[in-house]
Amino acid sequence: MAKNNEVESPSINLIGPGTIINGDINCNGDIRIDGSLIGSINSKGKIVVGTTGLIEGEIICQNADFSGVINANVMVGELISLKATAKLTGDLVTNKLAIEPGAKYTGKCNMSSNPIKENKFSEINEKPKSQELS
Repeated sequence: MAKNNEVESPSINLIGPGTIINGDINCNGDIRIDGSLIGSINSKGKIVVGTTGLIEGEIICQNADFSGVINANVMVGELISLKATAKLTGDLVTNKLAIEPGAKYTGKCNMSSNPIKENKFSEINEKPKSQELS
């Protein structure tokens, strides 16, 4: 009898320049985006957005390295790096944040030791409750 000893290795995915995806992406491995994604992305690995990359939606990942344009709420389990050419607009929940001079960031930031496990994403996106008049 043959045994199935396949080892699940994380995949590396690439969305090239000029490619436009409308929809959601879920992946177990790393992904590099040099094209455009309109939708959410959830990765158990690292998300790299190149200088020509654009994301509009929601991002959840373990690590992130942004050089392009991101208009999204972002939750990163470990480290997010904003390179000098990055333009991030949206709320951020992360454990560690590195911002190079020249990077642009507009939004709220919540730093937590384990943001994904603690589900800190919902906290930062809660809207204040309005008071009702009696």
